[in-house]
Amino acid sequence: MPPSHDDPYEIRSLTQLEAIYPPVGLAAQRKEIDYLHPAYQAMIAASPFVVLATASQDGLDCSPRGDPAGFVLIHDAHTLWLPDRPGNNRIDSLRNLLRDPRIGLLFLIPGRGETLRVNGHARITQDPEIMAECAMAGKEPRCVVVITVETVFFQCGRALLRSGLWNQQDTATLSRIPSTGSILDALTGAAIEGTSYDENLEERQKNSLY
Repeated sequence: MPPSHDDPYEIRSLTQLEAIYPPVGLAAQRKEIDYLHPAYQAMIAASPFVVLATASQDGLDCSPRGDPAGFVLIHDAHTLWLPDRPGNNRIDSLRNLLRDPRIGLLFLIPGRGETLRVNGHARITQDPEIMAECAMAGKEPRCVVVITVETVFFQCGRALLRSGLWNQQDTATLSRIPSTGSILDALTGAAIEGTSYDENLEERQKNSLY
């Protein structure tokens, strides 16, 4: 459905949009970087599920990808390998990437409110060495999406708190992942003090859901 032009309350300009939101805080600014910081690598390694977004002139696609935690391999601080397992064979995401290499990923970790967003460019390969590295249960993927990372940042946990998505928590996994405050502490060179940030974080988020 095309946007309505008879709605007197429709927001049509960036000025109007920005007027209804407060300024971006220091944490939201400083958490975005252009490489896979060790704290962000830990989140990727703990994630068994990622949502993959692609686009082309033919349309948009947002697809789930899942496997045991760590299935998206960290090749280096700027490169990820995402294996493509058997599925419905629509290959919508892969078709899009052949036409437009831009890609977005949203990593989820069971029990953790924060998600991790990665944006970049991708290519598709069947390089034998990469395929072998991405094998699961003795079977190689159909192909591997090689992602060159451009921006990385974590998304705050309010959406998952509002949704009540996680009913049970994997405490063992959660204990191995850097806390939100420790990530910010590391990324900002202690401009944001991690322990202080973590104090009552859950309560602060719950009190600012709406």
